[in-house]
Amino acid sequence: MACRLPKIFDSQSRCDPAFPYLELDEYFPFPEPEDACGSVVAVGGNLSPGMIVSAYTQGIFPWFNDDDPLYWQSPDPRFVILPESFHVPSRLERTVKKSPFQIRTDTAFERVIGCCSGVVRKNQQGSWITEDMMDAYIELHHEGLAHSVEAWQDGRLVGGFYGILMGGVFFGESMFTRADDAAKTAFTVFARHFFEKMGGVLIDSQVYTDHMARFGGINISRSAYLRKLRGALGFEVHAETDQSENRERLLAGRGIWPPDVLAEPGRAFNSAG
Repeated sequence: MACRLPKIFDSQSRCDPAFPYLELDEYFPFPEPEDACGSVVAVGGNLSPGMIVSAYTQGIFPWFNDDDPLYWQSPDPRFVILPESFHVPSRLERTVKKSPFQIRTDTAFERVIGCCSGVVRKNQQGSWITEDMMDAYIELHHEGLAHSVEAWQDGRLVGGFYGILMGGVFFGESMFTRADDAAKTAFTVFARHFFEKMGGVLIDSQVYTDHMARFGGINISRSAYLRKLRGALGFEVHAETDQSENRERLLAGRGIWPPDVLAEPGRAFNSAG
């Protein structure tokens, strides 16, 4: 994946044109995260579906600024929410019970990721949700792997978040809010359904945020995260075996979520409808 690249990057120059485009069912073996010095595991390649899915199953994700090369990262520690650590702050619980928002899924994915990209964050210049990242995750949404959870009020999209679901893991990416508690309510409804109805075992929040800490997010070591990830996915991703059967099983249940999936007890997120 190493190549000579310009010092300043953009959506056109960041991906290596000589690197093969990997379809969803194609696998790329990244370097072992535990061998990395710091959080960056690899640099280069591209944001094709097979590359991104391969990365997530190995505890790695793309994360870079707009003028950076394509960094593939695996932070240590990793910030996660587990079924036993998840909780809802009491004040937010009262808001959720009042049901001021209609929570929908996968009805406005492109709007959600666009709104997340536009969020101004403290001590951050620009957004890591670059144009090429948006294009890549929109493609994964069309493939039924990336999903949005949305808070609507009076016909307006006022909050939400997006991420990727594979096996018993939801890989959270980003959220936005335009009304008090909108995104928090959406996350509360989703997380409860995920853990209680879907048998979810891990929400990956990647790195520490005060926001997710309020929901019971905890830091665990990268080695502990990789063990939990492999258990949740149901296979040893770095085993010297053909990964095609594992990937076929992981991808078999993908599909766009019905808009009202969170309102229907026991209905599976990975249902195709």
